[in-house]
Amino acid sequence: MFSKIALYALLLAPAAAISSVFKRQSDLDAFITAERAISLQGALANIGSTGSLAPGADPGIVIASPSMVNPDYFYTWTRDSALTFTMLIDEFIEGNTSLQSHISDYISAQAILQTVTNPSGGLLPVGLGLGEPKFYVNETRFNSVWGRPQRDGPALRAIALMNYIGWLVQNGEESSAKTVVWPVVMNDLDYVAQYWNQTTYDLWEEVSGSSFFTTQNQYRALVQGAQVAQQLGETCSNCVSQAPEVLCFLQSFWNSTGGYIIANINTDTVRSGVDSNTVLGPIHVFDINASCSSIDFQPCNNKSLSNLKVLVDSFRSLDYPINSGIPAGQAIAIGRYPEDTYYDGNPWYLCTLAVAELLYDAVAQFNRSQSIVVDETSLGFFQEIYPEVAVQQYNSGSTESTFAEILNSMTTYADGFVAVVEKYIPSNGSISEEYNKTSGMPTSAYDLTWSFASFVTMAERRSGQYSESWGSPNATTIPATCAGTSAPGSYAPALAAGAPNVSEACMSPVLFEVNATTVYGENLYITGNDSALGDYTPIDPMNSGNYTSARPEWYLEIYLPASTMVQYQYVRQESNGTYVYETVNRTVAVSTCGGNVVTTNDIWTGPT
Repeated sequence: MFSKIALYALLLAPAAAISSVFKRQSDLDAFITAERAISLQGALANIGSTGSLAPGADPGIVIASPSMVNPDYFYTWTRDSALTFTMLIDEFIEGNTSLQSHISDYISAQAILQTVTNPSGGLLPVGLGLGEPKFYVNETRFNSVWGRPQRDGPALRAIALMNYIGWLVQNGEESSAKTVVWPVVMNDLDYVAQYWNQTTYDLWEEVSGSSFFTTQNQYRALVQGAQVAQQLGETCSNCVSQAPEVLCFLQSFWNSTGGYIIANINTDTVRSGVDSNTVLGPIHVFDINASCSSIDFQPCNNKSLSNLKVLVDSFRSLDYPINSGIPAGQAIAIGRYPEDTYYDGNPWYLCTLAVAELLYDAVAQFNRSQSIVVDETSLGFFQEIYPEVAVQQYNSGSTESTFAEILNSMTTYADGFVAVVEKYIPSNGSISEEYNKTSGMPTSAYDLTWSFASFVTMAERRSGQYSESWGSPNATTIPATCAGTSAPGSYAPALAAGAPNVSEACMSPVLFEVNATTVYGENLYITGNDSALGDYTPIDPMNSGNYTSARPEWYLEIYLPASTMVQYQYVRQESNGTYVYETVNRTVAVSTCGGNVVTTNDIWTGPT
């Protein structure tokens, strides 16, 4: 697939040169076919209880990586698991029936995890525990300090399961969809509707604020939720009421001056905001039937394409030696964000693949709409890959039309990013988290499940395999004025899916706040004489998101039995892992059932 200029150059080139070009294309096709199969098996190897690299993991539990040291990723994350099963459900729907048992295990595992009380809270009474990002692989709580809550997980899990519900309904299994899967989904949708406008940690687990990736997937989940509810003869009134407000808020991430999407807003973290977060978002809300003018930032949207150019340019100018000498318009290695220092700040396989996938998605959407509208916002992107382009509409015509040439150039550009990944994947097909910016050697966690899933979804899109529409074309317009609303949810264990029948006496919230000066590497816990406080074992890490030198505040909201007096203490965990307890024992009066939140206003009392 070549432009007129490229074809003319080929006609003048020696036959050996022409053969080389087509051989490279054929070689890439062969690589993708082989690596797609390896990646699918790599993902399955990381799923309990049959996965060869997931010893001890419960059925349906996805480990992030078999790596247990430097880094230790032998845990299950709600986000990574949902993205992996979104891919597996797509593969199942396309005919790989052997995957259905894994999907059933996943549904049961997630129903159980929804009920596990954790540092973020519990399922009852108000769903706070659904925002917990990670658990041990035996489906028990992870108690250490972490970036929590992470509110993308419930949205992504709901999306994966709603895709499966679509298949169940189409294949005469509506009863199973309604009684087994839908209750799991409804817990997540209620969580999204209730907490979408509250701060969250981003998908990299580093920034507390409002995340574009999270908000975009929350919007999709609510729209798809309303659509699926209607298919099942159910209702999701919270989906209907909150989706327009989420879409309205989503517009806040666009930086019109810089021509890119800001990854995180409402945060004290100082960065440019240029981040692969904003490419991963559009590919996970991709809808083949969506309009490119849709304001939910579809891959073919002009703002999404402008943002893609800014992201790629940021890594083109970054000191990645493996990108040295690669000119504009050609693919390069892509990392998370330019300021990244994790493992010395390297390119990531899944981020590089995400760029390719977004381009394949956009090509598919342009082909479906039979037109490309180039405006001032997207002009720079299109000029990068097709210099002759101008601000105008290009309509589909013959195979030699400008429309076709532009799409051919986009596809070739996308193939280039896959070729970068091919260059730095070892011969056995294993895909790690990162590849070294100097040597290109794999680094950080090996056999990363998310990396494997990313390769398969890229290959799906390149081959023309798309999920059913989730409802983007039918979405409502945004309100004239955005409102930070929410809709209280109703939560219950999904018993038919395998959740335990947890119940809880009436609980009321207590917001524990304490000023406690700490140094880097130290953390603060709260403990007390209630099981939710660990019965004087420090299991509840506090949050430091409001910490400043002027006011070193740590905080944590916990639901405790209503109308009770609860004793508690703060505990400092020092950098060497030892715990230092306060020298006082405090008491708080929990409000009556249905009462208001009680807030403490404490100052650390004990060894400094």
